[in-house]
Amino acid sequence: MTDTLELKTILFRKQITLEKLSDLIGLSTTTLSYKINNKIEFKSSEIKAMQEILGLTNDERDKIFFAN
Repeated sequence: MTDTLELKTILFRKQITLEKLSDLIGLSTTTLSYKINNKIEFKSSEIKAMQEILGLTNDERDKIFFAN
C-alpha cells in the first residue's frame, strides 16, 4: 500500500505536479492519481521509474510504496 501523504510531500518539495510525473512515467493523470490513492496498485516498473525521477533512496522507496 502506498504512503499517500509521504509521496505527496515529496512531490510538493520537489515541485513536481501529478501532470508532470504522469507524463514522465507514461500514465494518465487520472490513473496516477488512482495509484497514489491506493485504488490501483503500482507496477514494479512504475515504482522504479518514480524512484529514479524523484531521486529516492531504497529506504525512501520502501517506506512510500511498501507501507502497511
